[in-house]
Amino acid sequence: MINADSVVVVDEITTASKDYKIGRLTLNKPKALNALDLEMAGIMLDALRQWQARSDIVAVVIDAAGEKAFCAGGDIVSMYNSMVEAHGEIPAFLETFFETEYTLDYTIHNYNKPIIVWGSGIVMGGGMGLLCGASHRVVTENSRLAMPEISIGLYPDVGGSYFLPRLPGKSGLFLGLTGGQMNAADAMYVGLADVMVSSAEKENLLQGLVDYAWNETSSSTLAEAVNTVLSRLQKPETEVQSNIEPNMPLINELCSANNVSEVVNAILTADMQGDKWLSRAQSTLAKGSPITMHLVFEQCKKGATMSLADCFRMEADMSCRCGESGEFQEGVRALLIDKDMTPQWKFKKVEDVPEAEIAHFFTSPWSKEAHPLAAL
Repeated sequence: MINADSVVVVDEITTASKDYKIGRLTLNKPKALNALDLEMAGIMLDALRQWQARSDIVAVVIDAAGEKAFCAGGDIVSMYNSMVEAHGEIPAFLETFFETEYTLDYTIHNYNKPIIVWGSGIVMGGGMGLLCGASHRVVTENSRLAMPEISIGLYPDVGGSYFLPRLPGKSGLFLGLTGGQMNAADAMYVGLADVMVSSAEKENLLQGLVDYAWNETSSSTLAEAVNTVLSRLQKPETEVQSNIEPNMPLINELCSANNVSEVVNAILTADMQGDKWLSRAQSTLAKGSPITMHLVFEQCKKGATMSLADCFRMEADMSCRCGESGEFQEGVRALLIDKDMTPQWKFKKVEDVPEAEIAHFFTSPWSKEAHPLAAL
């Protein structure tokens, strides 16, 4: 089953009892910071579906090759190339990519066995989609989590419409608008991680899963077994301090208005000089796409009362609209293709964006029955 050269290494580890196995998926593009491409998403989805039906698989571990990143996002260079070729139409590649990625994320959210994601290093964009739905989300002192799509003219997808508005207070809106990076303590505080351990503990995690005396296979019993294994791992030697928790009163105040222009301008004009983390968030927002600012605000408002499946269907609509709008293409060009770091956004300021422009992103290219995620 193991192909060490594959972009995702699929493995089954036999436990000490011999009757049960642990499924393991290892993202294997360390030079690309394990950015999720279409082939990777397809391999993972196929493996998870097969394991879901097997009673001998008691848990799944998703980790990554290399120490630097779990998954730094999606394969946006391929998306860029497809957008260039599509000349303002929705690229077929984007439809296929988002259908596969969002189906994978949804499958993780609704899996019938424990999924442990080892979220050490960089976890951004597409990596957040893999982490957020897992039953056991593990972070370490090296974890850096973010949804930085404001910088490329996209928006926090992969379920962001569902999980961002459900974070404490206005922290989800703030993180979506500013691309603010979370450390392990932040992730634990806002509820995007379950366990914080030392980055040196991965082999002990795997060994603990192998050694555990698996016998019952009900989903609740399996989850408790994984909790027990995780509880035996060492915590980081140095305590990680949250940036979000002490700043929650300010974040809530800045994001309290009920229109996006007021929220954005409140963040941009606030005095952040005394706080490096807040200053960086403010600076990222200042350079970001005004269209994305509107999309983040609207997706948080709409997603707060929507089901997970409806959020993913909305995001498939939004992402394909981003593929035809030009803003996403321009953001990727400036950041990753030409690397001039000076994107020419369609609008200069958040208040310049017409309502009709944003409304179009929330229209579906498909009928309800023909939607690629209709079956979720």
